[in-house]
Amino acid sequence: MMGAHPLPVLLFLVSVIAGLWACGVSGNAWAVAVGTGIGLLLGVSIKVGKQWQKAVVLRLGKFYQLKGPGIFVVLPFIDTVPYWIDVRTITTPFTAEQTLTKDSIPVDVDAVLFWRVIDSMKAALEVENYREAIAWASQTALRDVIGKTDLSEMLVGREKIDALLCEMIDHRSEPWGIKAHSVEIRDVKIPPALQNAMSMQAQAERERQARIILGDSERQVAMSFAEASRSYVENPTALHLRAMNILLEGMRQSSTVIIVPSTAVETMGLGAAAGLTALAKEALKESPKPPAPSA
Repeated sequence: MMGAHPLPVLLFLVSVIAGLWACGVSGNAWAVAVGTGIGLLLGVSIKVGKQWQKAVVLRLGKFYQLKGPGIFVVLPFIDTVPYWIDVRTITTPFTAEQTLTKDSIPVDVDAVLFWRVIDSMKAALEVENYREAIAWASQTALRDVIGKTDLSEMLVGREKIDALLCEMIDHRSEPWGIKAHSVEIRDVKIPPALQNAMSMQAQAERERQARIILGDSERQVAMSFAEASRSYVENPTALHLRAMNILLEGMRQSSTVIIVPSTAVETMGLGAAAGLTALAKEALKESPKPPAPSA
């Protein structure tokens, strides 16, 4: 039993031993009976409560007062201690299984409540079993919140739901002398088929973002090409130099044959043609010579 302490038992044993000793000294058997009676009275009168306990004392069936923690005395056969209330913070896990959300999706939700008794008299007298009552109130509040919340909001807005749940539970348990400190949703389980659909949706969203990024990159490249083309239109010499540079890069590859139309050379001008001739000679010098035929 909560609140049990070895001190009353020890006093009872001491009284019985004292009665036996008195009986042995005086030879009177009544000493044993008197010692036993005193021990019984001390055993039922003295109570010891732990640091985290409050004792609810009833006198002749009516509430008298709260006792504890520590040692206290009650009147035998008049006062009773039917309840020992734990005033520490208590954790109570609770669940809601196959509960429909606002968008009609069945979910299983696991949560935990942190609470404590702040009025021991109400916890003992206003409700039959305050631990069971707070558990049922928490589960009912969780079902109410799930029914008013979309699945997407439950998955990303847990802090808001935790605060709403704590407020609802605290309001319902206030008449019982209970204070709800916080609620934490531990897990939200959705049907496997819906998990696959959500995974496909997330993958499609990632692909969409990738295509958007690729399209934006191509647009930037096209804008760069358009800007370069405008520069070449405004400056033909730059265009000729760019063409010569492209030809030079091609001539450096010994296995590559490049045919340049005469119209292109004429467009570049005589200076460009001379430059092309010099580039061709340089490319021929750099190209490896074929091996001599064997005799």
